[in-house]
Amino acid sequence: MDRAKQIGAILNELEKSGVIGAGFHNATSQAGGNATKNGNFEFERSTGVGLSVTSRTSDGTSSGYFLRSHNDIAKLDTMYIAKQSIKKALDGRGARAIDPGVYTVILEPQAVADLIGNFGFGFNARNAEEGRSVFSAPGGKTKLGEQVFDEKVTIYSDPWNPDLPGSQSVGGGGGGGGGGGGGFGGGGGAGGIPAQKITMVNKGVLETLTYNRFWAAQKDTKPTPGPVNTIFQSSGPTNTIEEMIKSTKRGIIVSRFWYIRQTDPRTASSTGLTRDGVWWIEDGKIAYPLKNFRFNQSTVQMLAPGNVLMIGKPERVGSSEGGGGSLLPALKVREFNFTSQSEAV
Repeated sequence: MDRAKQIGAILNELEKSGVIGAGFHNATSQAGGNATKNGNFEFERSTGVGLSVTSRTSDGTSSGYFLRSHNDIAKLDTMYIAKQSIKKALDGRGARAIDPGVYTVILEPQAVADLIGNFGFGFNARNAEEGRSVFSAPGGKTKLGEQVFDEKVTIYSDPWNPDLPGSQSVGGGGGGGGGGGGGFGGGGGAGGIPAQKITMVNKGVLETLTYNRFWAAQKDTKPTPGPVNTIFQSSGPTNTIEEMIKSTKRGIIVSRFWYIRQTDPRTASSTGLTRDGVWWIEDGKIAYPLKNFRFNQSTVQMLAPGNVLMIGKPERVGSSEGGGGSLLPALKVREFNFTSQSEAV
């Protein structure tokens, strides 16, 4: 009943603002358990709720999108989500085209989620040791212990984080994608190993690669619990998006990405499109909206030493193309590669 009332209020807000809207408001409750003949037993329950709202101007020339998820419906501000979506659609009218190229870019938390929301699950020892990962080094070695990322970057997984609880051991359903869920995601504890807090990147240094039971046996080492969520935070001070904009002489702010496809796992490169809000920044202010771009970008290069200029406070977001929820900040990066224009709205 609460969700029905919330949806009714959102529909009224869309009509009042003169935009066309659609969305998903999902709530889940689930349980999972495992048992083995050796006496292992595990069981847990989880809940999740998520809302995504897409808004479009009546002439079809501009659109906006906003997504948030949580495990507690009382902590999901549905009207805030709707108003942010509507504002992006209205602020995107009259978009201009500029040449593609390498620009200083501010990525809102949703854009960061679309790019790296499941990044925490990529710190896999086997892939790195077999030469199939961005964390591979020559001779079957890895980059463990090296400064791979900017010193401001810390990435970890924590099943007990109160804002993003993860599966303690049982593989649960993902949450956050498409406005859905927010339940436990990530597949738990690597073959029955209880999940625990693990830090993959500490102040830019690659600190952990995870071993499942099979690969640990091949390498005569102990298996490690895999990550159950992705939490990205600044190793130093944080900045608001407003401060990021004010500090930018010329640059671009991106609301979100979509249709992202990996092009090379060895460089962590992917391609995709901007969507639902891109704006030009000039002399510390948002000047005007832009038409969409296609990008080709290595995530690791984007987060490389010297390329991360500012980091915001982490917010709970979910990838709009699926996957579990994450705690991710807004980012200001020195160089981001846009390769072509896109006429899509």
